[in-house]
This record gives sequence, C-alpha cells and structure tokens, in this order.
Amino acid sequence: MKTMTCRALGGPCDLEHHGESADDVINAQDRHLKEAEKAGDATHQEARDAMKGRWRHPKKSMDWYRDAKRAFAALPDDSASSHP
Repeated sequence: MKTMTCRALGGPCDLEHHGESADDVINAQDRHLKEAEKAGDATHQEARDAMKGRWRHPKKSMDWYRDAKRAFAALPDDSASSHP
C-alpha cells in the first residue's frame, strides 16, 4: 500500500489517497474531485476539469498517466514508514 496526495496528482489539497497501484490512487483522486465539484468546491475545479479531459482524451493524456505511475512506483511502501 502506498499513499499519494491530491496535490501530487495535480489537485490543490493534501488529502491522502491510498492504494496498491497507481490506478487505485488515480481512481480515488477522480472520485475526490467529483465529490469536491458536487459540493461546490471551486478550489478543485481546475483539477477536476483537467481530469475530465484526461478521461475523454486518454491518448493525449498518456504522459500525465505515465508520470503518475512513475511517481507512485518511486514511493516507499506505507508499511516502511510506520514506526514500531
């Protein structure tokens, strides 16, 4: 399990998303941005619009996706950062 923040995925806040894969945290970010938009949170609107664009044009968005996957892969496992 690894953790990425909303900010690390292009958003404006430090909400943590946890997952076994980059796809897990990317999907969690998508849900988070949808919820923020639904709640009227304007601070997340730019990131939400960018995410919508990526889902609509996946071929154009492969660089962002590869970067997110690389960033996720480089993260330490959450269990490595917990203290005994």
